[in-house]
Amino acid sequence: MAVARDAIPAGERLRITEVFHSLQGEADTAGLPTAFVRLTGCPLRCRYCDTEYAFYGGEWWSIADVLARVRSFGARYACVTGGEPLAQPNVHPLLAALCDAGLRVSLETSGALDARGVDPRVVRVLDVKTPGSGEAGRNFLDNLEAVRPQDLVKFVLCDRADYEWSRALVAERALADRTQVLFSPSHGALDATELAEWILADRLPVRLQLQLHKLLWGGEPGR
Repeated sequence: MAVARDAIPAGERLRITEVFHSLQGEADTAGLPTAFVRLTGCPLRCRYCDTEYAFYGGEWWSIADVLARVRSFGARYACVTGGEPLAQPNVHPLLAALCDAGLRVSLETSGALDARGVDPRVVRVLDVKTPGSGEAGRNFLDNLEAVRPQDLVKFVLCDRADYEWSRALVAERALADRTQVLFSPSHGALDATELAEWILADRLPVRLQLQLHKLLWGGEPGR
């Protein structure tokens, strides 16, 4: 549980916005009951961000207390997200602790920070920032050279220009040959049917991803 910052050893504390139980809305485990750990803080300001409430605030938790809350849900899957979780160095021992507990762990990261040192047991979901996000210049593209078959690379698309930019990057880096690639329409900005038609017309080896949690709950925080 949240406690005073100084009551937790420096190497074991994290600023947390929320820990909750829901259905995974994205990636390869969409629809499965999952324990979510949302860390506070993010250095990016994407135009379509739907978790601005995680930029500030939060409470200090120990890794042990996060693990206890996650275990209380009885889920087999855990997702560490943000904000940008890699902005907090202690995310690394948290990820290791979740893996040690026998959970299938995923990390949702903006792709702007180096994810290559993440525990190899963790599934890395890299969100490559498109021009429409306003943060394409922040991409740490060396991450793409280290992706594995179990990882996922996600592109959130705002318009046709984003689609063409992403299509070119997927081809340039041969991403679809090395890992799963997700194309997701920015909610309220790009029609999903239109994106599906583009993917089919170009015969792209990517997966169309819709955000299940927004279809079910409209993006309500903590769901």
